[in-house]
Amino acid sequence: MTMQASSPTATVWRGFARPLLSPDVRTTAILLAPSILLIAVVIAYPMTQGLLYSFTNGSLLKPGKFVGFQNYAKLLSEPTFWHSLRFSLLFAVANIAGCYTLGLGLALLLQRDFPLRGLFRVLLLLPWIVPSLVAIVSWRWLMNDEHALFNQIITAFGGDPVFFLSNSNWAIVMVILIKIWRSFPFMLLSLLAALQTIDRTLYEAAEIDGATRWQSFWHVTMPAIRGISVVLCLLMTIWTVNDFDTPWLLAQGGPANATENLVVLAYRYTFARNDVGMGATVSFVTLGMLLVIFAVILRLQREKRG
Repeated sequence: MTMQASSPTATVWRGFARPLLSPDVRTTAILLAPSILLIAVVIAYPMTQGLLYSFTNGSLLKPGKFVGFQNYAKLLSEPTFWHSLRFSLLFAVANIAGCYTLGLGLALLLQRDFPLRGLFRVLLLLPWIVPSLVAIVSWRWLMNDEHALFNQIITAFGGDPVFFLSNSNWAIVMVILIKIWRSFPFMLLSLLAALQTIDRTLYEAAEIDGATRWQSFWHVTMPAIRGISVVLCLLMTIWTVNDFDTPWLLAQGGPANATENLVVLAYRYTFARNDVGMGATVSFVTLGMLLVIFAVILRLQREKRG
């Protein structure tokens, strides 16, 4: 009795399936299964539901009907969306620039030996450690009205009270400053760790070649921390664009929606206007813009390395 030769297709399939059925692959799949299941439940399912909501006109009490891209078209025609987008971009750029400048400057300072350096490191981390609710409400108490501490100090020096949270320009400035104050410790800690990994002999070689401190900083320090700087700026972009606590707890997005970013706008649509579809639409438009920004930055970074 002769054995029938297997077909080429079956041979290729067995060659492809054999590695997948190996003990190592099975063990890896078993170990990863809980994490994949958790990600699917915590992230994938809510995001899928949110995406579906963005194509409906539902509210908090009823699911609504499918309306296609009507919510997206309506959102792009809303002046409040473009105002929130402009403030979100200003908020993110100002916070990243302020946090990076302050964090890098303090990191360079903390590299030096001076008395009580350890104590200063701990104190500079306090804004990041304190819960956001406590920190922002405390700042609000310091500037809330003409009898607040800041205005008492101003009037003690002969000035007029400043209504920080009633004036649109002042409210924007204070939201940005408080966000920088809350965020710079993370940038400081990360950059300090990156600076400590730089080989000291590079600075010695630059000094022998006659480089000034500025030249050593620009040609030795900055190239060495460029990679971590890009990652930190991307993380800070995510956290700033998605920051609800600072503009809401400080000024509820006001006055006159001056400090209303995209996250606050999504909150208003969902809970104040009872329009879940538009709230989900704002969230996914924000997600799409973040993905585009990240793709452009990472592409430019790869081209620069190349």
